[in-house]
Amino acid sequence: MTGAATELRVALGDGYLLRSVTPDDAPALAAAYLRNRAHLAPWEPVRGDGFFAVDEQARRLHSRVASDARGESITAVVVDGADAVVASVNVNDIVRVVFGNGHLGYWTDGEHTGRGLMTRAVAAVCDHARAEGLHRLQAATLLHNAGSQQVLRRNGFSAIGVAPDYLFIAGAWQDHVLFQRILSDADPV
Repeated sequence: MTGAATELRVALGDGYLLRSVTPDDAPALAAAYLRNRAHLAPWEPVRGDGFFAVDEQARRLHSRVASDARGESITAVVVDGADAVVASVNVNDIVRVVFGNGHLGYWTDGEHTGRGLMTRAVAAVCDHARAEGLHRLQAATLLHNAGSQQVLRRNGFSAIGVAPDYLFIAGAWQDHVLFQRILSDADPV
């Protein structure tokens, strides 16, 4: 499939649901980011106070939903039984046809790690990306992010190299291990 993406909605077990993001998720997403500010700080770009505001998350979500509708990204959240956002999984920078590639990114609420939640969420997003016609997903982790690397390996990703000074994370250019997973060998659409 090319163009607009289909909705993503997968029960992950244990009361968790992975679903496509909507602009209405801005308050829950802002609360999740604020609740996890210290937990996520070592793994993400430095975030100014404005990033954690509902208005900023609403602005970002409107942009992401439009990108998803064009088939340029896949943006999903994991919610618990109370509809609180406890994780996010995204496929960014989708390039179709001869590359058929997207960049996978994700994070989990500090209170929900160690439960296999992200392993299940990444598996579901890989299945969705394959159904959307992608050939390959790429992901990058900090060299010392063993938990994230374990999630990728459990989902069939292979390390393909180290990229020096790959991303500006936690206030510094940092080396990353690059991973890939081939989703499909079908001809590009």
